[in-house]
Amino acid sequence: MSGFFDIPSDLQHSWSGLIGLHMREALLPVAAGLLLALPLAQLCGRFRWLYPPVLGVTTVLYAIPSLAFFVVLIDYTGQTELTVMIPLALYSLVVLVPAIVDGVRSVPDETLAAATAMGFGPVRRYLQVQLPIAAPAIIAGLRVATASSISLVSVGALIGNQGALGNLLAAAQKYDRPELAVNAVLTMAVLAVLCDALLVLLRILVTPWMPRGTRPKPAARPAQTTPEGAVR
Repeated sequence: MSGFFDIPSDLQHSWSGLIGLHMREALLPVAAGLLLALPLAQLCGRFRWLYPPVLGVTTVLYAIPSLAFFVVLIDYTGQTELTVMIPLALYSLVVLVPAIVDGVRSVPDETLAAATAMGFGPVRRYLQVQLPIAAPAIIAGLRVATASSISLVSVGALIGNQGALGNLLAAAQKYDRPELAVNAVLTMAVLAVLCDALLVLLRILVTPWMPRGTRPKPAARPAQTTPEGAVR
């Protein structure tokens, strides 16, 4: 364990520095994907014929290996964090777009009719009525996209030490130090769990109307009889 946190100097970061870099490279693409998915989902909600081709395009983008994205992007963005984050933002769309569309479509027609009667236009109704009600579905999509992004950042180690904690995996093989690989895997797992817990807490805060769960009722005790036949 003495070398567990002894990060090689050629990575140019301490362990905490790699964590900060990893979170930046993982969360910024998810945020960018959400900003892109929100208007796409609104268009898919208004024009239902648009949803299948949009979903098809996002699925095709997700099927493209990250290494192929790197080869295309590296001539324009170089060996930088941006080369890693652009594919991650596009990958997140395959989860976020369906989550938002399904959440928005789950809003009752009566609620939409009431909002329209109150003078809400399409954009205001989408932002102030549909999205808040769809928040549980959206946050569920964010949980999947965030965990996936935290994992995929490590692929950036293929393009010049841009994989944050994933660089430790390459360093473990280079310096024959398996404890570095264990460090990377455990740290990424802990980060994913913490981010997921924070998103669950966010869902609880933004959806106070949802039930938090009720304590199970104790099972009814079967009636017992005394020798005399009296129930007790």
